[in-house]
Amino acid sequence: MKLRLADHLALPAEAVTETFGILAARGAGKSNTAAVMAEEMFQAKLPFVVVDPVRAWWGLRSSRDGTGPGLPLPIFGGRRGDVPLERGGGQLVADLVVDQRLSCVLDLSEFESEGAKKQFLLDFARRLYQRNEAPLHLFLEEADDYIPQRPMGRDEPFLLRAWENIVRRGRARGIGCTLITQRSAALNKNVLTQVQTLIPMRTTGPQDIAAIREWVKYHHQGEALLESLPGLEDGEGWVWSPHFLKQMVRVRFRVRETFDSGATPKASASPRPPATLADVDLGQLKTKMAATIEKAKAEDPRELRKQVAELRAQLARGQAASPGPAKTLRVEVPILKDAQIKRLEAAVGRIERSMRAFGELARAFGGTEREIRNIGTEIVTAIRAKPLPQPIAAPARPASAVPRQVSAGPARFQPRAAAHGPTLPLGERRILTAVAQHGDGVTREQLTILTGYKRSSRDTYLQRLRERGLVESAGDRLLPTAEGLAALGSDFAPLPIGDALREHWMTRLPEGERRVLAVLLEAFPKALERESLSVVTGYQRSSRDTYLQRLKARRLVIAEGRGHMRAAAALFDA
Repeated sequence: MKLRLADHLALPAEAVTETFGILAARGAGKSNTAAVMAEEMFQAKLPFVVVDPVRAWWGLRSSRDGTGPGLPLPIFGGRRGDVPLERGGGQLVADLVVDQRLSCVLDLSEFESEGAKKQFLLDFARRLYQRNEAPLHLFLEEADDYIPQRPMGRDEPFLLRAWENIVRRGRARGIGCTLITQRSAALNKNVLTQVQTLIPMRTTGPQDIAAIREWVKYHHQGEALLESLPGLEDGEGWVWSPHFLKQMVRVRFRVRETFDSGATPKASASPRPPATLADVDLGQLKTKMAATIEKAKAEDPRELRKQVAELRAQLARGQAASPGPAKTLRVEVPILKDAQIKRLEAAVGRIERSMRAFGELARAFGGTEREIRNIGTEIVTAIRAKPLPQPIAAPARPASAVPRQVSAGPARFQPRAAAHGPTLPLGERRILTAVAQHGDGVTREQLTILTGYKRSSRDTYLQRLRERGLVESAGDRLLPTAEGLAALGSDFAPLPIGDALREHWMTRLPEGERRVLAVLLEAFPKALERESLSVVTGYQRSSRDTYLQRLKARRLVIAEGRGHMRAAAALFDA
């Protein structure tokens, strides 16, 4: 049985397992052409599934004028669906399609979020590719939405890989597909070039025409016909099929027999005129808006995470300062050799010479050059003091009992007042933000990777933050003080958790780190060998280990066993 699409074009039944690409500008007739293919397949008893993110395909159920029945197939999801779709229902629907050989429309337009929609599509594609064996065709409306040229975030690389498997390798499992898009440039080129039959209709965008040109070059076709694309009429297009149909022909596709539910609504069809200012009760609207704002503020996850981060920081400081049970602390007093003392004296001499060259700096601190030189002399005097011959034992004191300033010095060395939000210089703000985002503390080495500052700059900013009382130490970790959190102001937000945390990092990491992390996220909770990471990502050992080291410093991966790495469990916390 032939699938008749136009007066001079009919496809064999084997088209059900072939790959097609319908590329056209908005309004050029691509959805009509795809619907005609679906109608023909239904009449030929060839099963198909429509993936519809934009609620454009429900019209298959109605006659052309919308008053009678159309094709008797179920619609899952959307406003007109027979059964709603849920985030976790992808595998269930795939099993239903495979087991029943069911033709249906999957309307994804009513999912509560992009993340939920993409999770459904990922589960559906993986399960279908895994289980299907009989002929089945997929119509992928707005294919660039889930087969993008530049996958972003945590989910899209996995989603792209799943659908790429179907387009490139699905034929061996009985799966054919038709990619439909008005944004040819946004559709993944590695996937588009695998299409065996291209149907370009009117296309005007230079980038979209360039994407079609890539397909033409890949299949060694002439480029002359590309010039005709901007001038094609509605419903008119080329069929380029060098291997399947072995022809290149210009045709006008027939009009669909079912209702065109994707057509643009007519201005004359509006049921009522638009409202004006006189029709709106502004007082009532203000009351509703005020209640909405208060509710949003009370439920704002960002504000709640900020409070949790502050509580965690307070807890960590309390644990570090807790004296615990009374115990004896042995203090070893080292004895320096004369050679070591001489080297220290030489260092002090260099300090003295430097201080003479920075008289302005001395005056800025409120003292004289002689006072600063005396500091060096006091250091050497303290070192020369003969230590006790035996180690001494002293009762441990809680950290809170240790004064912040050991000796009363000149006023110029008192800590400066804590700065607030906008007055913090950029370097100090970036360091303080990185410290505050990790409520249980970070090391100096982690700060270098988190902020990108080298050691000298990092330590300079840290010293200034210490002087202002904005950060403090707990062992080898740095913690924000309450003043530090206040100094960041209302713009500061702690790191998110779970799905949002994965998306946060996958949109911010450099390319190398992002690719390595994506592989480990897909394998979680399993750990992968380092060599396996090299095989999957293509990175050599040195690059791979550099990216892993940076990811470890960001606490995104952990070492597990000998030579194995695993994504951090915190990336999957609910």
